[in-house]
Amino acid sequence: MRFYLTTHKKHWLRETAVPLFLKSEHLAGAVKPLRAIGRYAVDSGGFTELQRHGRWTRTPRQYVDDLRRIWEHVGPYDWAAGQDWMCEDLIIHGGTAGPLTFAGTHLSVAEHHRRTVQNFLELRSLAPELRIIPTLQGQTIEDYHACADLYESYGVNLRAEPIVGLGSVCRLQSTAKGAEIVTAMAARGYRLHGFGFKTLGLAKVGHLLASADSLAWSYHARNRPPMPGHTHKNCANCQPYALKWRTRVLAGLPAQMGAPA
Repeated sequence: MRFYLTTHKKHWLRETAVPLFLKSEHLAGAVKPLRAIGRYAVDSGGFTELQRHGRWTRTPRQYVDDLRRIWEHVGPYDWAAGQDWMCEDLIIHGGTAGPLTFAGTHLSVAEHHRRTVQNFLELRSLAPELRIIPTLQGQTIEDYHACADLYESYGVNLRAEPIVGLGSVCRLQSTAKGAEIVTAMAARGYRLHGFGFKTLGLAKVGHLLASADSLAWSYHARNRPPMPGHTHKNCANCQPYALKWRTRVLAGLPAQMGAPA
């Protein structure tokens, strides 16, 4: 399993060879070349878009332009997420969670599926040379099967895809329901990427994933004092802390997951 550290610090790309996961918005504005020395993947920023606006404000063509600019200035990425539509209740119905206010899409899960698949097809049509991955969305196992079937109905062979994103599971990953969803999609023969996985989720189903990303290190650091010798309030944006956290997490994962890249 390849384990990406999620960060908004784009300069980390030239400072560490550890796989990194960054939002396209943090990379697209780069004016000077920022050459990555290690592997990285690109998040579309869909959660923030739908949380704030209840819709996508960037067109597929604008997003493709951003991805091409990133490839040119930063270097080839492993893959980029599409402009998918998450299916969490707050994303669909709106509301508040902590400091965040969700606008709500007020659409059905089936409509989120349709828009997710149609966006993937459009992005692939606009930029077949870019490594844009399909992503599965849903709330129940049946939803995820329906989403996968919809891709297949349009001729997308998900088993042949190098990576298939698994969305809307970050809050379920450590639960039995989350494990059942991952298991069901892995059983279809997909090489899955788990978005936003934490340690408990990785311990349960990490062996079924081809890759995963996590920002859990930052939340972990925010509630703890800084590392010895560090002068900042906490290490929530600290590369040494993130790298040590990653090493510790991977060392504690089941042996059957193999050697992570």
